[in-house]
Amino acid sequence: MFQLKWIAGVVFAVASITLIAPVAQAKSRVASFVNDDDIFMALRDAARKDDAAKAAELADRLPDYAIPSYVDYYRLKPRLLQASQAEIREYLRRYKGSAIADRLRNDWLLILGQQRDFVTFDEQYPLFALDDDLQLKCYSLLSRATRGEQVAVAARALLVSPKDYGEACSTLITTLAGAGQFTPDDLWWQLRAAGETSQVSAARRLAPLVSASDAQIVQAIEKAPLVLARGVGNSALTHQLFIVALGRVSRTSPEQAASALSNVESQLSPGERALGWSQIALQASLKLMPEATTLYWSRTDGAPLTSDGYQWRARMALRNGDWTLIRRAIEVMPPDLRDDSTWIYWRARALGAGGDTVEAQKLFKSIADQTNFYGQLALEGMGQKISIPIPGAPLTAQEIATLAANPGLRRALKFFDMNLRFEAVREWNWELRSLSEREHLAAAEFARQSNVLDRMVNTSDRTKSERDFNQRFPSPFRDFMVTSTNALGLDMAWVYGLIRQESRFIMNARSHVGASGLMQLMPATARYVAKKIGMTSFDPDQVNEVSTNISLGTNYLNMVLGDLDGSQAMATAAYNAGPGRPRSWRASLTRQVEGAVFAESIPFTETRGYVKNVLSNATYYAALFDGKPQSLKARLGMIAPKGFVASELP
Repeated sequence: MFQLKWIAGVVFAVASITLIAPVAQAKSRVASFVNDDDIFMALRDAARKDDAAKAAELADRLPDYAIPSYVDYYRLKPRLLQASQAEIREYLRRYKGSAIADRLRNDWLLILGQQRDFVTFDEQYPLFALDDDLQLKCYSLLSRATRGEQVAVAARALLVSPKDYGEACSTLITTLAGAGQFTPDDLWWQLRAAGETSQVSAARRLAPLVSASDAQIVQAIEKAPLVLARGVGNSALTHQLFIVALGRVSRTSPEQAASALSNVESQLSPGERALGWSQIALQASLKLMPEATTLYWSRTDGAPLTSDGYQWRARMALRNGDWTLIRRAIEVMPPDLRDDSTWIYWRARALGAGGDTVEAQKLFKSIADQTNFYGQLALEGMGQKISIPIPGAPLTAQEIATLAANPGLRRALKFFDMNLRFEAVREWNWELRSLSEREHLAAAEFARQSNVLDRMVNTSDRTKSERDFNQRFPSPFRDFMVTSTNALGLDMAWVYGLIRQESRFIMNARSHVGASGLMQLMPATARYVAKKIGMTSFDPDQVNEVSTNISLGTNYLNMVLGDLDGSQAMATAAYNAGPGRPRSWRASLTRQVEGAVFAESIPFTETRGYVKNVLSNATYYAALFDGKPQSLKARLGMIAPKGFVASELP
């Protein structure tokens, strides 16, 4: 957090010269505020900087502001550590049931956890409605563990991502280790997971728990080749450190790690060998090495894998087309993974390939009502195509008016108008928690009328029994889109599917890496495309203009489509990850594969989800535009390395 640390050093000097300057500065600050919204924005900024004095001063100037709960929140938040429990409880009482009160309870619970005031924590935690904070989940388990409860099973399910742990989760691990609830195997699993993701700090905190020195842990992660060169040693500790180092070296060279492991296999137990090969197999899989399955995964039976490990063993079997191995890899996954629609679909495919069509159809049917990538493919697995559900009865004006009068939704719109999207989305989603499906549709229609299309899409997307796909898959700016796609011969449904994923139709959307507008164009890409198509008058400030953004975005999409042999799956991946990567992913194939296999085995998590979502969206858009059922499988097509001749879809 940015702090003006130099202020402390000059306060005395300034104060000793004159008292007029502060008064003049205060008047200047007053003059700079055009209206109460400006003061509110300054209040929010002061609170975010933990400037309690300034926050109090600004809050005092907003006695009649339209959203008093936020004024009071920003007044209280910077001094939450010093505030009395009575004052905090009074705020929670006054704004009971509101989104911002739940946010304050979240803030307070974090402090209570840090202070180990578990009596108050345990009283307040059940009242935290969203319950979406990993730190609080860890504090809750820590509280139970300090009372002697057995929480190891819940902790193992929760503690899967060391980069998110923080103080609460790290302390939980230490406490469970001290109480004998976490075994050495649990601790080494955590350490390997930290090593896989370069979380050196998290790994170092585990050092004393596994009787290792800080230097030993750091060496295994940051100087892994040196650890491998020394060999496995004679103790259980040096064996485990060697396995951690294998995972690190295999990130750059699975072959080098495999060679090191092969040299010492006879000195390791069967379990240690399986662990070592699993470290190498995961990194070889992320590099899409064809031999990952036959050389590495084949030696990992019984190894405790991370979530990534279980899934990549199955993905590499998919790329190899080994249906028996696919089924086995899925069946040994933990239940939460095995029951995901991704692996339900591929297990059904594996069972069908093995002749068990009855069970395969049962599995397809179990997810075919899901309106996602694998729900659509499951529907096709049942011999059907993807169509648009028949909508329910039209919304009445009164139904929409009732939601338009909802105070929480109106607060959200106020925040959207002020470009405070974080607060706006929080308020909007908070109100949806208590709405029926019919009311969700009415709220979505209110969002459409208010020109907040991303909330319309997200709100309508939540319904299950009554669905309106015109809300879920809007097609604004149709004139611009028709002109651009017709001129290029580009599939308009695909472009809309991409925009829905990229920006949710937020015209001024800007990503953390600087991409802008409906089609999220990077500045360099926009300039390149403008030059290629002869847009001589292009100015970077135009990138958020709808017509310019669509023109540049569709031209760029058409370029990558042509460069990648007309494959929408590969071109979609290129739009997200750059054109070079899909080419390398295709080059690592040893045979022709379905587009769904290619998509599922993309090694970038973001791009993998992006491709699946865009093509799922495009299939529904095509069904809306064409008025007839569609095939996602046909849209995905087949993908083969250069030199292979494409075959018909199976």
